[in-house]
Amino acid sequence: MCDLSLDKSTVYVRERGNLRRVSDIVLAQPKPVSSCRRTDPFVLRKEHFIFNYNEEGSLRYSTKSLFDITLLFVADNIHHVDSLVDFPEQIGDRLFVAAEENRVFLNPDVSSKALQLFSDAYGEIVLGSLCLRNRFALLHERIDAIKTFHSLRSLDLFGCKLGDNHELFQHLTSTSLASSLIQLFIGANSLSDAGLQRLTAPIRMMRKGLDRLQLLDLSYNPISETALRYLTCLPKLVKLDLSGTSLKLGTELKTTIWKLLGLIHSEKPLDSFDHSRCKTEGWAEQVVNQWETNSSQMPKQRKIEESRISALRFFGRQKFVRGVLIAAPFIHEHVEETNNGKLHFYRPPNNPIKEEIPSMTNHQVKTQCHINKRKHQPEKHDTSHHGPPAKQLCSAALSAEDIDLLNSY
Repeated sequence: MCDLSLDKSTVYVRERGNLRRVSDIVLAQPKPVSSCRRTDPFVLRKEHFIFNYNEEGSLRYSTKSLFDITLLFVADNIHHVDSLVDFPEQIGDRLFVAAEENRVFLNPDVSSKALQLFSDAYGEIVLGSLCLRNRFALLHERIDAIKTFHSLRSLDLFGCKLGDNHELFQHLTSTSLASSLIQLFIGANSLSDAGLQRLTAPIRMMRKGLDRLQLLDLSYNPISETALRYLTCLPKLVKLDLSGTSLKLGTELKTTIWKLLGLIHSEKPLDSFDHSRCKTEGWAEQVVNQWETNSSQMPKQRKIEESRISALRFFGRQKFVRGVLIAAPFIHEHVEETNNGKLHFYRPPNNPIKEEIPSMTNHQVKTQCHINKRKHQPEKHDTSHHGPPAKQLCSAALSAEDIDLLNSY
């Protein structure tokens, strides 16, 4: 039998009819005394012991190992750690689990710093693939923490209401993410030609960002054929989804995409654009699930949002309010359209990927535009097909609008 005293400072255990104190272990915070200790967390706590019963029904306890106690202490104070670089992966894994169990990553004041710490040390092991399909509320709520994942190989932002001027664009073209991101899904985000121009401005002008991108999903965005020239800056693009856009499949479109990107139309839908295969993978998988579960259990936050919407209605911002109220997961309106008319393009095996182009000056960019033009043109093509000339591509890459967009980054 166990008898816990009302005094919270000690623990008493009854064994075989005798009551004794457990090793005079102090569990409460001690009174302030002169000591070299800078913080109180060094004081022994209940979490440092494991209590269980033996076969006779008596309560037994055992102390945790020094490693486990230290791990718990570091997890509680993870925001004070400077770096985990060169720490073994096994240590990092256990430390991440301890921080997750203590719900450290749910604290908005600490989560970004903690996730950045793990991402810098362990890269894609922390999170190699992130699926936020139709989870725009989660994206906007945890945008700062999501930016710390700079080793993603696959990122699904389908239906996240990004628009043409979202702060996440800067992260997508950042140097940290450029060396890892291979698949990017940004379909159904109300992304127009101007938005795609803004997204690719740093890449086209400085050859900075998305160096390894092989798959790009732009489906169900209001983009036109004009936007295709902005994709010529992606050196390793091999698969492209343009379904549900303003583009219509025809000989002219096929010729234009072949000349600009070296891609041909796929008669059958490509399995790579099947979103059911996309999922979140890595140590932080449960953290993302905790974020979503925690946000769904916040009635106070919902009341605040409803109050904001009411205020916006009162002050006449009806258009913005309608956008918030209508914000719902993207669903294909026509089932037939989802099965037929897919605009999937891929690079044929006999057309190798063009080499990466290093950073260059404006004069070198102009020269490179003419070189790329000759590379993309097939030898046997009818000159009657009119695609954008080389001079237009170069002027587009160095237009005043692009310079203004670049200065805004």
